[in-house]
Amino acid sequence: MKAVRNIAQHALNPLHIFCRLRQAGMNHRAARILCRVYETCLYRIVFPI
Repeated sequence: MKAVRNIAQHALNPLHIFCRLRQAGMNHRAARILCRVYETCLYRIVFPI
């Protein structure tokens, strides 16, 4: 179960998401803003430190 959590945590990492958005052609500023909102609203709740 821990392996599944680690894979999910990596795939849903805000930096990983940012890189995928940039690869998809999203503007740098827009991708950064979207990832910042995603990190504060969802990622920190699902994967607390």
